[in-house]
Amino acid sequence: MSTPVRDPRRRRPTLDRPALVALLLGVAGVGYRLVLTLLTLPTSNSDEATFGLAALHIATGHERPVFLYGQRYMGMLESYLAAPLLALTGPSWPVLRLPLLVLYAVFLWLTYRLTRRLLSPWLATFVVGLLALGSERVVRDQLTVVGGRPEVKPAVLAMLLIALALADDRVRHRWLATGAFGLLAGVALWSDWLIAPYLAVAALVLVWAVPRELVGWPGVLLLGGFLIGLAPMIKDNLIAPDGQDSLSVFREISTKDGLAPTLTERLHGGLLEGVPLATGLCPMDGCARWAGWFGLLLPPLLLAAAGLGLVAYRRAADPAARVRAVAILALVVGAVLTLLGYVRSPLSATDPLGNARYLSVLQLSLPVVLWPLWLAAGYAWRGAAGMLARLGGALATLVLVALAAGTLAGTVAFVADAPALRAEERRARELADAVRRAGLHEVYSDYWTCNRLIFNTGERVVCAVLDGNLTPGQNRYPAYWKRVGRAPRPGYVVPLGSSAERGLRRLLGDRADAAVVAEAGGYRVYHPESAVRPWR
Repeated sequence: MSTPVRDPRRRRPTLDRPALVALLLGVAGVGYRLVLTLLTLPTSNSDEATFGLAALHIATGHERPVFLYGQRYMGMLESYLAAPLLALTGPSWPVLRLPLLVLYAVFLWLTYRLTRRLLSPWLATFVVGLLALGSERVVRDQLTVVGGRPEVKPAVLAMLLIALALADDRVRHRWLATGAFGLLAGVALWSDWLIAPYLAVAALVLVWAVPRELVGWPGVLLLGGFLIGLAPMIKDNLIAPDGQDSLSVFREISTKDGLAPTLTERLHGGLLEGVPLATGLCPMDGCARWAGWFGLLLPPLLLAAAGLGLVAYRRAADPAARVRAVAILALVVGAVLTLLGYVRSPLSATDPLGNARYLSVLQLSLPVVLWPLWLAAGYAWRGAAGMLARLGGALATLVLVALAAGTLAGTVAFVADAPALRAEERRARELADAVRRAGLHEVYSDYWTCNRLIFNTGERVVCAVLDGNLTPGQNRYPAYWKRVGRAPRPGYVVPLGSSAERGLRRLLGDRADAAVVAEAGGYRVYHPESAVRPWR
């Protein structure tokens, strides 16, 4: 029996040390988030439940929503990704979040590949290590199904890698690559308009990489792919009523009449609170004053990265190297445009805690932000610099260590708070069980209870939103409001001691105590003998 001869020209691909360490860090990051997903951490809420309910409707074939119910600018791609899984399992928070866990893994992989290609293997490993950690704010943006950010970031990275591969002539089917670029851009724009700055700069990189190829069939495929990806949004906007098109709705929520914070207030909210929250240096309830240091450093670091990118462009020895330099500059410009768009909104000053999630796309530019620090630290510690440069290198090293330590501290704080968060999730499930045991099928409650309750009961209980004054609130899905409105004897689920409960008890009078059928999860469940609808 002869022994097969191994062809010496066929070598198995091996991982070098940066790639191996990055792989281990990436596996740790995915494993950490897998545990969080199985534990429903961060906790669920009614916004996420709205996506989950849409996924259930898609799974059963009842609906094909384009935008989030009641919010005609946020695409529903995450619901479509979860729908096949929920069709098999029924309503489940971990199952709803599983596609986002996969998207996070893809994001890590693409970030490593792009950073290594543009900058440095070990910097790529360091960035993967930072992204493997995650405070509650960071993980919530990555794992909770609230639209946009988890899917658009991998899309942008893939687009940039396609452009670089075309510039390096490493793509066999070049026409298909340009079509895929356009499809990714269209889907990303439909999913979340906030990614528009990064889509614009990625398109510029493609034009710079292969300007002549885009004249002709590749350009047609690029445009065709973009229109296919954007087709759901185009179709919906063509039939939308006046004032309900995506642009009108987006403008309305981005501005608040009567609010005019100063530029200083908006910069403070954007840089000193928004950036540290999005980076993972702060807990969900706000940033300590000292935690704003990275927000202060961000503008000069972006300026330094832009300078380094220009130097790299001038020193480029071939067209492919120039395209890589342009990609670096594109990531800088994308971050600048995102920051400018954020601080332009009054919400950056009036509610930085609630809106810092819109800065999570800055993770795309994290490699170029850290690049000046990485170069300074490496150049100085190699001993090829004078005393002043060594001091600068030591300071750069200190900043990198502080960033890693702060991100780790945010992760530890989140893990330490996990028992309290789990208890809050259990209370929500206890409430759903109590409402079902009471035999109720139609109830009124507040916004942050309703859709979560509906999802937890698999739509066996339907809830309509009332505000604290027992008047109609934000009902994203009109069918639920109509069904509860037709119920001859709806129930009421109100937080203990809330203004809604006090108002309800006043309306019920002597019948209030007799109407109580359950108490669970910090709520009291009422089921009056006749409907109480004071707004009619």
